[in-house]
Amino acid sequence: MSAHVTGVGAAAAPAAAPAAAPVTVDRRQGPYGEVALRRRGGTYEIIANGCFLMDTSDGRSERLLVDAARRALPADRTRPSLLIGGLGVGFSLAHAAAGDHWGRISVVEREEAVVDWHRSGPLDTISGPALADERVAIVRADLVAHLADPATGPYDALCLDIDNGPDWTVTEDNRGLYSPAGLAACRARLTPGGVLAVWSAQPSAPFEDALRNAGFSSVRTEEVPVARGVPDVVHLGQNPS
Repeated sequence: MSAHVTGVGAAAAPAAAPAAAPVTVDRRQGPYGEVALRRRGGTYEIIANGCFLMDTSDGRSERLLVDAARRALPADRTRPSLLIGGLGVGFSLAHAAAGDHWGRISVVEREEAVVDWHRSGPLDTISGPALADERVAIVRADLVAHLADPATGPYDALCLDIDNGPDWTVTEDNRGLYSPAGLAACRARLTPGGVLAVWSAQPSAPFEDALRNAGFSSVRTEEVPVARGVPDVVHLGQNPS
């Protein structure tokens, strides 16, 4: 699942008209706590344990996540395989499946409710065509555990979007993904020349250092401009082995 809070640290904005009151479409208790889908006007929001994660208002960050990984791959890579960590509201999946560049596309999502909202709920307007694509498979699993499994992959690209960033995780368990062991597992799940792309609500210099220490090369950060405040970013690293 994705976790987006855009424009962290923004200055106070002029008062705006009151937003529409949210309507809870579905709420469930799962192994990681409560997860809910809310509708606010024409926008859907995913809420976990009372914390806003992301909504359907703007998918630029999710699309850049996929495009940045694609651009970072070797030019001769044909029909590369892709793992998307976090189904969220489906923008990354829909964008990846919209063209024929990618080959196999796996999406790892631990919340059964989120998968249901896409398969038979209102989020199918975003992901419906992608889920019907024969290249796409949904994997119901915890991403950290899935990447630690030697039977996973290998993939040409890992696009991970389950937190507000390496320094701001949705659950304590997710911290393992950004640890030395977690990054080593990511690198082990990549083909030679494969790319790791990690979405974040703000840049993290310590995470760039962690990527280099884990053996990733060509480490860099691409910005996603937002209306106010610090840009969203995508952290990138390549598996040189």
